Amino acid sequence: MKIKLSTIIVSATLAMSSLAYVGNAVADEGKMLAPVTKITLAADGKSATAVLKDTKAGEPVTLTITDDLTLDKFKDKRIVEGDEIRARYEKDGKNTSKSFKKAAGC
Repeated sequence: MKIKLSTIIVSATLAMSSLAYVGNAVADEGKMLAPVTKITLAADGKSATAVLKDTKAGEPVTLTITDDLTLDKFKDKRIVEGDEIRARYEKDGKNTSKSFKKAAGC
């Protein structure tokens, strides 16, 4: 009986600690709907930085983009300065982009 009870307590403790870790990971994500003010492609073409004008705080936010799909959109001029962007990014000091898409439809 004691073994079953201790197993249940250990399982509950592990479940609670896992939920606490997931909650912290979600807290480090930023979301934004803002216009692009500047796009700078790296010389090697494997990364770029985009500056978005945060309409809520009034300050510019610089995002680092490394995914190939978004980089192709920059090169093809499908995303240009002035476009409104819906972005998700990790707040890791470099603001690494997770998702970078035009907010408008077709």
